Parts: sequence; structure tokens; C-alpha cells
Amino acid sequence: MPGSGPAPSRRALLGGGVALGLGLLLTACGSPEASVLEAPAGEPLRGGSLRVGLAGGGAADTLDPHSPVSTTDIARVVNLYESLLYRDEDFALKPLLALSAIPDATARVWTVALRPGVKFHDGRPLTATDVAATFARVTNPEDPKSGAAALSILDEVKVIDDLTVEFRLNTPTATFDDSLGQYALGIVPADFDVAHPVGTGPFKAGSFDPGLRSVFVRNAGYWRDHQPYLDELVILNFSDDDAMLNALLSSQVDAIGQIPLALLEVIAADPRISILNSETGAWLPFTMRIDKAPFDDVRVRQAFRLAVDRQQMIEQVLSGNGALGNDLYAPFDPGYAGNLPQRTQDIGRAKELLAEAGYPDGLDIELVTAPIQAGAVEAAQVFAQQAKAAGVRVKIRRVDTTTFFGDDYLSWTFAQDFWYTRNFLPQVNSSSLPASPFNETHWDDPEFLQLVEAATTEVDETKRNALITQAQEIEYERGGYIIWGHPNQADAYQKYVAGLIPNKTGLALSGFEFRRAWIGVTK
Repeated sequence: MPGSGPAPSRRALLGGGVALGLGLLLTACGSPEASVLEAPAGEPLRGGSLRVGLAGGGAADTLDPHSPVSTTDIARVVNLYESLLYRDEDFALKPLLALSAIPDATARVWTVALRPGVKFHDGRPLTATDVAATFARVTNPEDPKSGAAALSILDEVKVIDDLTVEFRLNTPTATFDDSLGQYALGIVPADFDVAHPVGTGPFKAGSFDPGLRSVFVRNAGYWRDHQPYLDELVILNFSDDDAMLNALLSSQVDAIGQIPLALLEVIAADPRISILNSETGAWLPFTMRIDKAPFDDVRVRQAFRLAVDRQQMIEQVLSGNGALGNDLYAPFDPGYAGNLPQRTQDIGRAKELLAEAGYPDGLDIELVTAPIQAGAVEAAQVFAQQAKAAGVRVKIRRVDTTTFFGDDYLSWTFAQDFWYTRNFLPQVNSSSLPASPFNETHWDDPEFLQLVEAATTEVDETKRNALITQAQEIEYERGGYIIWGHPNQADAYQKYVAGLIPNKTGLALSGFEFRRAWIGVTK
């Protein structure tokens, strides 16, 4: 279940048809009763309620800080709870509940100094004991939470004093601070009860109807001065994109996240609506199981990569709203292998490779797809058309999201997935090691593993980045992912909503940081 957290979360979007959405949007935009709203300016205004529409979620929705699954789960978690560190809008790692996280010379002991004066929603102060209890909850072997796999290196969280904790690791880990900066590691009181959720976030839990509606109220004791500005935050679930878009255009909601990129121009034509279009490092790959024929032959994997016209994929699937991919993840990582030549479509070479691998007449392959993220099904369709030229005959098998991520997930020979922005080593831990919880390509390369192990323990940043570059070069040559692009994150909101800014994490609507948002005055 990929995402931007330590044990990544699914975006289970149950998207509606694009053609239907366009028709409904055009009708709404042409409404003569549509009011004109003034875009706010100046100092933030206090008060009001922000109604946010998101697609996905259902009866399994949760308020558990350590088990977010759907998009709506993530939005709730970010506003109710806070981690020790976090990724800001530029994907820079910044302090949150911690003031600092400093390793010793071996990178096996990390000392974290907590921010003083922080209080939980019930008024109790945040202490080091709560931090230790939080990590004990996440890693509980009887009930491990989604971040447990990424914390297998953690031996002990030792309380030094009320505002200091030591994280003692069984393996030197030079980037352990990145693990502390995941949204699914929100700090909770030692006696936390998910039935009565208490965190340190900008909003407190109000009412919660799974799959329908979540209401949150302003945390008047929030540690950031002046924030949040809103009195109330309401998150509404929608079963499909069409319903969500029309709720925005009929002013039933104030903002929506993760809109189909193909509809950006149509939505932007409405004078009442603003678009937030954020560059991200997110990726929507095709996954090839390297332990199953035909992908157990590296020449087939290379041929499939060369069959893709990446620019055409971005134009047709993302309507041009994305960056070229080069079969590598973590484009914002300082060790990213930007030195490698951009892979482009080469049908002649693809055919040669297939012939060398024993497929002179091409081959037949089933591609499993689902509406796991806006554009996934469309990408499958475009790939099928592009691959024909190389003699690859693709049979698309479309299933629903529940089936895709069900018992057969990680078993598909050729499929797709979606991941939020992450740096290299955290992403590797989740998807590219034999013991990774979501090793969807079944990648197990000894040389790659050796480089990753060395990079994980290397304290010198320059040397670590060089090791990461080398590891990525191996994935570029023989990995199991086809990473054709990095889609932008597009959101839409009424022009009377302010405070939302572009965010590179891949999370919608300013990374769901609604502490920033405020409501202007209608005209």
C-alpha cells in the first residue's frame, strides 16, 4: 500500500468516466445563476468552516494515526496528529514536534529534542514518555501498524528526560530522521484510545461517519501562533470524481483534491474556481515481476521500457501536467542519478531485444489495471497502443480497486501502482528490498542490495549520495519498474479560499495542511 508515509497509503480513488465529467462540468460552468466570488487578499481572516471534498474511502475509514489507508484517512491524520519531523511544501525535512534529531558518530543512536510547550487536545503536555509509547504502539508485534516495517531497525526508544528521547537502532542508519518525518507516525498520548482520538494537531476530532463525513474543530491551544484560522474543517467522501467536481461547481464544497488532470482546462474556465497545480515526485509505474516469465529476462524488461513514448504518455494521460520519468523514483533526492541519459521510445531496439530473448514474433501479455489513481487506467490503455509497434500484444484486465489491492496484490506479473513523493532510501525500504512489505517487482539484486546497505550506514552525505547514484544506475539498467512520468498534483477550490500553496509531497491541497487555510468574503 504505497504512499508518502513509512508504510505507504493507498489512494483508492473510484473514478468516474472523463466524458461524463466533462459534460457535467460544462453544464455547471454555464449556469446563469453562478455567483462571482472575490479572491481574498491581505491578512488571514479568522473563523468559518472549510468543506473539503475527496474521492475514495468507505466503511473502513479510520481515525487511527498509524494506519491511514484511504486519501480521506490521510487528510484526517495530518490535521489531528503531528510527527516529530515533516516534509514541507518544498519537500525539505523540517522540525515539527521535535526541535532537532541528531545522530551520534555511528548513526546508531539518534537524540531527539522535543518542542517545549506543546499540548495534546485534552490539555496535557507532550512528553518524551508519549513519544516512546507512540513508537511502542506502532511496532507492537501483536498488532503492528503500517509504519512497523520501516522501523525494524529500531531496538529501543529511551526516555532521557521530559523533552529528550534517544532512538537506539540495531543498524547504523544515516537517514533515520527521514523515517521520523512520516505522517503515519503522529505522536499520541501514552494512554491513546482511537475511540477518543487525541493528538497535537491544529484540529480536534468532532464527529466521524466513516465513508461519509468527518468534522473537526479548531484546536484553540495549538502551539503555532495564530493558527489554525478556521473554526471548523469538514471532510466529505465522494464515490467518484464526477460527484466531487459537481459538488465544487454547485458550491456544496469549498475545495476538492486530486482532480483529473484531463479536466484542468475546463475547470479553470469557471471564473469562480482557482486551480492549484503542484509539481511532485509522485509516480505511477508499470510493475514487471522479474522472477516470472517473460520479465525474468532483463532483455524483455528493457524492451518494454523502450516501447514507451514517455512524452506522449504525459500528454495523453496527464494532459501535459507532469515531468518525464526515467525509470527511476525519488527525483528530489540529492543522490538522484540525473546523469543518466533520458530513455526514449526506440521500437527498433525493443524488437531486437525481444528477438534476442526468444520472442522474434513479439509476445502476448496481460496487464492488470484498476482506478487506483487518476490516470492509471488511461496509462494502461496508452501503453497497450504504444507497445503494439514493438510486437507486444497487451490484453488489459481491469479490476476494481479492492480486488487490485486484495489477496493477489504483489502477485500480478504485469500491473501498475502509485506512490507519493519519497526520497530514495525510504522508498527502497518500502518497495525494493526482498523484505520490503510492497516489493511488487520482486526485485532482489545482490549488487544493488550491497550499495543500499552501504548508503544506509554512510554518515558522510557526499559519499552516501554517490552510493545512491550507483544503486539507481543498476535499477536503470535492469530494474522491474517502468516509470514514465511524475504527475502533477492538481486541486481546485473556490476563490474565496486562501492560504493553499503548491506542495511537492504529492498530498493534495497543500499537503492537507488546512491549518494554513482561511475563508475570504463573498461578493
